[in-house]
Amino acid sequence: MVHPATFVQAAAYRAAGLRQRVLTLPVMVAFVISLIWRQMGSVREAVRVLQQEGLLWVTPLGVSQQAVSQRLRSIPPALFRGILMDVLPVMHQRAQARQRPLLPAVAHAQRHFSAVLALDGSTLDVLLRKVGLLRELDKAPLAGRIAALLDIASHLPREVWYEDDSQAHDQRFWERVIATLQKGVLLIFDLGFLNYSLFDRLTEQGIGLITRAKQNTAYRGIIRVLRSSPNLRDRIVLLGVGENQCVHPMRLIELLHQGKWYRYLTNVLDPAVLPTEYVVALYWQRWRIEDALDIVKRLLGLAYFWVGSNNGVQMQVWATWLLYAVLVDITDAVAEELERPYRDLSLEMVYRGLYHFTQAYHRGDATDPVKYLAAKAEELAIIKRKRHSALSQLLVLTAAQVP
Repeated sequence: MVHPATFVQAAAYRAAGLRQRVLTLPVMVAFVISLIWRQMGSVREAVRVLQQEGLLWVTPLGVSQQAVSQRLRSIPPALFRGILMDVLPVMHQRAQARQRPLLPAVAHAQRHFSAVLALDGSTLDVLLRKVGLLRELDKAPLAGRIAALLDIASHLPREVWYEDDSQAHDQRFWERVIATLQKGVLLIFDLGFLNYSLFDRLTEQGIGLITRAKQNTAYRGIIRVLRSSPNLRDRIVLLGVGENQCVHPMRLIELLHQGKWYRYLTNVLDPAVLPTEYVVALYWQRWRIEDALDIVKRLLGLAYFWVGSNNGVQMQVWATWLLYAVLVDITDAVAEELERPYRDLSLEMVYRGLYHFTQAYHRGDATDPVKYLAAKAEELAIIKRKRHSALSQLLVLTAAQVP
């Protein structure tokens, strides 16, 4: 899927005034993805491999490190983002066609909303000070900030944004997020995106939301009590006081668990569309985007930048998310092969298991990575061990209370 998508961007490549030299766009995409995929420590090392072995779909090329470094500084990163955005719809279609169990809360939400999306942002780590103008700085700057919109059912990103200002607050991404959303979706986010005026905008545009409420959340009136017990309260309220208030009513759900009150907000007022417990269970599915950010930064190396330029940083950002999407697609296919929920599988161990598949492939023992990984799922620790945390107990509690 990735290699053909590089040719789709060929027109934009030529429009940018970039000539078709040896280091074409398909070559550079293979180079950058390989840097991440094979966790190479530097551009120099990757050039050496390109010269001697080739990378992905590229046969060995006699190129210099200087030529590759110059290309990394000159290729517009928007081309890499274009490849990501061309590939993602294909992967979403593949995910929708697969048959594997979903969490009851997610399955229920999919029947009432066109998509269930989670939103979050994250600050990127420091840049290297070994190159360019960064050598003169007393302290290495941060590489910027990213935000992503993740599909809860498929675990694939719908959108990814980059902001070169590392001090940017999550609120700065709101306008770009709203421009992306369509009527009928359900958006889940945390306290970093809390904004009452934007809650009203989402409601007016027919976009559902679920988020946490602060401990000191104030409301100026109760419109209706949906449920009330010593451990659970579900009420429709007029949220906020003074200048900081919502025009449209909101549901405030409060759940007492192990001596602590958990509070949630949603603009979906009908409990038949979103039962009380499903609001709680769906909010905690927001952790899927936390997992995604952890994977791209820790496992795929977006916490380490081998360039110092903004151009190179963005290329690495888009290529890393592209590789993440490929891994999600493979993991989802393995889950379908095993007839198990995606959540039962470890994407990290799928990633590490591909090394073993490669060795088996070269020995002539395997040809299909999905079937190989499914057959070796226990041996390669692809199936997660069951854990019993306070959070998992809360999720089991809420799920058990829903008919």
